[in-house]
Amino acid sequence: MLAAEALRLAAIEVLCPTAALVAGSGFPTLAAEHVFDSRAAALQDLDQTATYTPTLALYTPAARSTRRGAHSDVLDTDAAATLEIIAELSTQCTEGDDTYADALGMADTDAKARLVLAALCAQVRHTLEWSAGGAMFRRLAVRIIGVSEEAHAVPQIGLRWSRVFMTYSCEVPDDDFSAGGMPEPLAGLAAALPATSYAKEKLTELAEAFAPSSPVPLEEIRIAAGVGRLPDDIDDGDATASVDTSED
Repeated sequence: MLAAEALRLAAIEVLCPTAALVAGSGFPTLAAEHVFDSRAAALQDLDQTATYTPTLALYTPAARSTRRGAHSDVLDTDAAATLEIIAELSTQCTEGDDTYADALGMADTDAKARLVLAALCAQVRHTLEWSAGGAMFRRLAVRIIGVSEEAHAVPQIGLRWSRVFMTYSCEVPDDDFSAGGMPEPLAGLAAALPATSYAKEKLTELAEAFAPSSPVPLEEIRIAAGVGRLPDDIDDGDATASVDTSED
């Protein structure tokens, strides 16, 4: 569902505003510019001078659209999407000859790292759910059904990482193709985004796949009014109504 993609792209713009990227300051979370679309932080993304780099990675793993009732219209639907945000304190790790980015291993006594990660998650919630800058996201998330946070840990063997899986379950507008071209809500989001934003760039590329098309004009209606029978041929209808398509 494209509405789920719109939800994620709106969240990326809210959590990493284009204006803040241009200014180099004014980011709403500790992750600053380290907000990634459908991927984890790579080694080159990290601040090599710091012990760890707060990062956010956004995914939309699930979406659905269901009819509101057995006799509802095809457009009368409820749509929902899941937005997953992985908040972590990323660091450089070395294993043998391999060097890679991963979440900081967290000792049970590392209270400072725990507080930093908790603060990052709280900033994400505040920015998306309550801040003035989050209005773009909330226009896509018609209703936030629930938010869950799960720490990444295997406590049975004493393994814990500075990583939290934040899951947003949201009601969203269903994809609407009635206007032709790029469907809503993608089209509306594209119009609202800053011209130089990452999300705008991606939607501009996607727009080429949705060239406007004109529906085939209605010319004639044929009706078979007999009881208990169907016409043998389309031209056997009992009544015919022609549609005048002239401009006069």
